[in-house]
Amino acid sequence: MAKAKTNFVCTECGNIATKWTGQCSACQQWNTMVESVVEQGGNNRYSQPQHLALAQTAPVLSLADIDAIDVPRFGTGIEEFDRVLGGGLVSGGVVLIGGDPGIGKSTLLLQALANVSHMKRVLYVSGEESGAQIALRAKRLMIDARDLKLQAEIQLEKILGTLADLKPEVAVIDSIQTVYSDALSSAPGSVAQVRECAAQLTRAAKQTGVTIILVGHVTKEGALAGPRVLEHIVDTVLYFEGDNHSSFRLVRAIKNRFGAVNELGVFAMTEKGLKGVSNPSALFLSQHDNQVPGSCVMVTQEGTRPLLVEIQALVDASHLPNARRLSVGLEQNRLAMLLAVLHRHAGIAAFDQDVFINAVGGVKITEPAADLAVLLAINSSMRNKPLPRGFVVFGEVGLAGEIRPAPRGQERLREAAKLGFSIAMIPSANAPKQPIEGMTIIAVDRIDDAFNKLREIQ
Repeated sequence: MAKAKTNFVCTECGNIATKWTGQCSACQQWNTMVESVVEQGGNNRYSQPQHLALAQTAPVLSLADIDAIDVPRFGTGIEEFDRVLGGGLVSGGVVLIGGDPGIGKSTLLLQALANVSHMKRVLYVSGEESGAQIALRAKRLMIDARDLKLQAEIQLEKILGTLADLKPEVAVIDSIQTVYSDALSSAPGSVAQVRECAAQLTRAAKQTGVTIILVGHVTKEGALAGPRVLEHIVDTVLYFEGDNHSSFRLVRAIKNRFGAVNELGVFAMTEKGLKGVSNPSALFLSQHDNQVPGSCVMVTQEGTRPLLVEIQALVDASHLPNARRLSVGLEQNRLAMLLAVLHRHAGIAAFDQDVFINAVGGVKITEPAADLAVLLAINSSMRNKPLPRGFVVFGEVGLAGEIRPAPRGQERLREAAKLGFSIAMIPSANAPKQPIEGMTIIAVDRIDDAFNKLREIQ
């Protein structure tokens, strides 16, 4: 038997090389070249459909002549899940959801499908668990799954045949890494199999109007395993975040062709499955009897949702030649930059101090509006003096010491006022035109101005 020919495919950009290299020559990424079997096309009955378009050839039209209509949606019965999806599922849409093993992906989708099954035809295709295992989970979660159809299958052609016969309106494939096509000789989970199976399922969704939800595995770095083109094929990409040792889970939208990106859904894992959290700000705020030094509450924006998050700082004398800088939930390089701004423009030096920053609750803050809260928390810890009760801040700090505005400032202030905060230090550009009942607004332009006004109210 002749040895199968192999090549090496980049999982980031799809570049093909005849031999392995540590760095991809096309996208310059390291350690992304994966060995793949060269597929022989042309002689088998599957080679022709592999290159069909996702839709039939349509005539060329002027953009002004095309009717722009809103895409109809239908809910899943789980409010937080619908929020992340942009309002619900879309007919013909393809959703990819990834997360660590055991974090709750299958549980959430089983709950959602059970809710949808009362209104629409649904199909759950499992490639990792048997039907008995899924039935046992539904019984444990006390889910009414009488109308939910289940198939334990990993062969793509049989799955497509089931979709054609049953004509479901919503289908879940759990997971895409276990599905394989007879048209390819490589093993399930390989770059070629994942890419081809995802493309075939997406083609079926666009042609028949069925909504398909794909479950994907993630790598050690937390990114979706398989080729990067997988994220480009689908319409929506969701990431499941959270610690297995914690009962809280976060679902974040990274890509959404039918809604806003960076939406956040917050869930609590209970004995009856995942339950949406109506007031997620309470998760990210510590409950202190008295105000403590080094603690500052900020308002961050996750998609359309403002969240109150507590930023904690601990500053202590360093006993090492190089002081440590550790940040959890915030970017570490930005912490080093903020410490330099603090020294240059506020005269507060921390070069001989260990600085530790933490965002309470395990939330990850990526926006720069947390800068002002980080600096005020560091200053509070260094002086060992707590900030005033009911104090909330947000604002970006520039290298010149200026405090820049944050988007959706009015929504942030309303959320803080709703939760009982009475003093807000914000950038001058975000100052509201109308006063907010029960809240004192302190507008600042520079970091030294912020510290001066803070001393007046402490």
